[in-house]
Amino acid sequence: MTDAPPLSDRFQALADPTRLRILALLRIMELSVGELAQVLGQSQPRVSRHLKILGDAGALGRRKEGSWVFVALAAPERTEPLFALVDAWADDATVRMFEADAARTQAIRAERAEAANRYFAAHAEVWDQIRSLHVAESDVERAIERALGRRNLGRLVDIGTGTGRMIELFARRSTHATGIDRSSEMLRLARVKLEAAGIASSLRQGDMYALPLADGSADSIIVHQVLHYAHSPAAAISEAARVLAPGGVLLVVDFAAHEREELRSSDAHIRLGFEDEAMAGWFAAAGLAIDRVEHLKGGELTVTLWRGAKSELPQRRAA
Repeated sequence: MTDAPPLSDRFQALADPTRLRILALLRIMELSVGELAQVLGQSQPRVSRHLKILGDAGALGRRKEGSWVFVALAAPERTEPLFALVDAWADDATVRMFEADAARTQAIRAERAEAANRYFAAHAEVWDQIRSLHVAESDVERAIERALGRRNLGRLVDIGTGTGRMIELFARRSTHATGIDRSSEMLRLARVKLEAAGIASSLRQGDMYALPLADGSADSIIVHQVLHYAHSPAAAISEAARVLAPGGVLLVVDFAAHEREELRSSDAHIRLGFEDEAMAGWFAAAGLAIDRVEHLKGGELTVTLWRGAKSELPQRRAA
């Protein structure tokens, strides 16, 4: 592990008006490099150079999402003391500069919303067709709430977050909510939706087989209507179990086994639902014990909820 940069280097990284503006903007919302360039009125290469300096100083992080690169502040324990200093020392001209930049982010929000609406409109008919085959979404969401119980959800991860609906419903019951999705378009849609609702979350592009999260970094994981797209459901469940902390809970919501073969071609379903026995076997192989199964009938497709918990004791390896 490399040593942290000297304190003098960190202060030097902040000794530039543009870099202070960048930090103030990221305090409001995550932004792509292109969006930062738009608000700042500077070229992307120039903004990228500033971002590298701030990144080397440990003030922010960057992540790729499709063809975009998003930038976010470093952990709160590192940045909150910095902003306390900025708030205490900022002169009137600097405050006005920050406020003008903040006002320009409204254009970014509007552009994101427009792009999200276009994507949603292009796919809404397909989603509506699938929803028409099973019980009402409101019934499914109530069942998910029952399955999660009344406990605090701690560090919540929604795998295949899509439009961010699970985070919208349950983020306020968590200490931190993270949404993972392969689709950069879906993440943009979720970002717009959650920002409009004032819900704090971290949205990251990633694959269900290789989550961009550390071992044991989640207390609750939801996999909602995602597993039927999996070539290897067992591997996806095993990867979710890796991320779960001891005592953590995994909730999978998907279709029970069915014979609607046309969904393979019309909606890219790889799996035609799941048998309880198969799901129990995958959970067990991942070190999770299923403690709740609920079937929601009432349509051509049955929606099933499988909940399992990770043992709080370290597993013994076979001799």
